[in-house]
Amino acid sequence: MRNILLVISGPSGVGKGTMVQRLSETGEFAFSVSCTTRAPRAGERDGVEYFFLDKEQFERKIAENEFLEYDNHFGNYYGTPRSFVEETLKEKSVLLDLDVVGALSVKKTYPGAVLVMLIPPSIDALKARLIGRHSESEEQLRIRLSRVDYELSLKDRFDYCVVNDTVEATKDILLKIISEEMNREERRNRP
Repeated sequence: MRNILLVISGPSGVGKGTMVQRLSETGEFAFSVSCTTRAPRAGERDGVEYFFLDKEQFERKIAENEFLEYDNHFGNYYGTPRSFVEETLKEKSVLLDLDVVGALSVKKTYPGAVLVMLIPPSIDALKARLIGRHSESEEQLRIRLSRVDYELSLKDRFDYCVVNDTVEATKDILLKIISEEMNREERRNRP
């Protein structure tokens, strides 16, 4: 079995965090904690959900090429620490939770990365999920929903697309994908 870099992606509110949590519980992956300049949401802890940095700290890390990928999204920086991914892949598979742009950036750097886009069962279901988490203002909600069509238009650039209808069914599909990819002979370029 080979170690893989698995990227779970999709529009805001599609359930990336839930799926990453469920996959992390299997013990097969090391989860890479991203850095961000956004303020923590209720219950989020530094170094667990994200490393919370100020803009100056983040930009210093950009200048020092410390990110595998980074983006300014909804007015805040988000980035994946390069050293964690590179070192961990030597011993274990790595799981990333990224927006669509970040996932495609990783694929450029690591062509062997396995990209999975989670797709909502409907736009109405996605909107209900975003509203239900009570973490965005009306303006932030509008901005996130305005990106959905664009993000979904990029689905053909992903290795797999999975409709996230129910948590257990989606988890089962992802586990099958993971098993196939970990057992597949290496057919992609690795760094």
